[in-house]
Amino acid sequence: MTKNLLLLLLLIPAIAFAQKKAYPQQFVYPAKVPISFDAQRLARIDSVFQHLVDQGDIPHAVTFVAHRGVVVHHKAFGWRDREAGIACKKDDIFRNASQTKAFTSVAILMLMEEGKLLLDDPVKLYIPEFADPQVLVSVNPDSTAVTRPAKRDVTIRHLMNHTAGISYGNADTRRIYDKRGLPVSPMFSTDNRTLGEAIRILAGCPLEHDPGERFTYGMNTDVLGYVVEQVSGMPVDEFFRRRIFEPLGITSTWFYLPEALQNRLVKLYEYAGPGKYKPNERENGIYQRAAYSGAKTFFSTGAGLNGSIEDYARLCQLILNEGVFNGKRLLSRKTVEMMKKNSVGDKRGEIGYGLAFDDFRSEYSYRSIASEGSLRWGGWFGTDYLIDPKEELILLFYINYQPGLPNKDLKVLFHNLVYQALQ
Repeated sequence: MTKNLLLLLLLIPAIAFAQKKAYPQQFVYPAKVPISFDAQRLARIDSVFQHLVDQGDIPHAVTFVAHRGVVVHHKAFGWRDREAGIACKKDDIFRNASQTKAFTSVAILMLMEEGKLLLDDPVKLYIPEFADPQVLVSVNPDSTAVTRPAKRDVTIRHLMNHTAGISYGNADTRRIYDKRGLPVSPMFSTDNRTLGEAIRILAGCPLEHDPGERFTYGMNTDVLGYVVEQVSGMPVDEFFRRRIFEPLGITSTWFYLPEALQNRLVKLYEYAGPGKYKPNERENGIYQRAAYSGAKTFFSTGAGLNGSIEDYARLCQLILNEGVFNGKRLLSRKTVEMMKKNSVGDKRGEIGYGLAFDDFRSEYSYRSIASEGSLRWGGWFGTDYLIDPKEELILLFYINYQPGLPNKDLKVLFHNLVYQALQ
């Protein structure tokens, strides 16, 4: 064997290792702002959001920015409970609402990787009540529906990309949902119903359009949660805990907060005029109290989780890391790659949608300071996250404020303040 050939054989493992990207497995909190960010510019985040609090425009906010696993900004502003004079802290717990959906998508894709389901499987294979889907034609005065057979079955993929025809209820479908006894809010229930009971009722309600034909945001992900239960053989809250939360080191995220964590839950506020806000008591206070009260049997996998910002950052870093974090691989690199691709074509106009979140495709990227290919989603109560694979960056902004400050998009304000500081 020649000397050059021997050297080449010795170098092959080293080259292969160098090509394999080393992703951060824990968040690092540096003593000072890393050189990848301009510290003076980064401080604009503090001054802007503290000013909004001081002016009475927002009640609180928590930020989290990590670049290649290094946390460059993580601060709290304002009040956990203004009436009680309790300041907001960085580890406070917020109502995640629709940010719950990404956890459910991860759960479904884990089961797919185990060979237990396919994304184009009809949902009726797992929930027989979906065997004869109907499309709404009109609603009678007594709130009964006039329907026609759907052109095709609802599939798991339709549910994941919100093209199944299942909404949160427009004027007509909400009447049907109410008549058939779905929860007063599609996100929360304080009585002793279960997710499966609610989904079986939903399966008997008409779709708003044929599956696959439009993007219609709604209770699709709650249906997926029931699929997780049917396929895995365990309650969905247990699946989340054992298969996702514990491996990722997520410790403060729950559908219903244990008593020991309830004092960390921020109060939910709503806008009450310029420089004013007040506690939100809408839907008879269900939004305010659902995180810790009631029968605690309804696990909404579309909107029911409550947790800290760093907990959710762990999920974001998992996606940025192509499926691995905290030394645990939950998804393969190729599955995450598929998860990020636009799966709805032009059904949402310029912006795309993958299997869990927005996809900032080229047609949309001019509207955001974030990179093309960035991924984002948020929650009804104001929480928001963005994952930027190009910059190896995750940004999270947490607030519980609904309805919030009019005429100012706080998440875009936050995005701009972070990116303008990036070197």
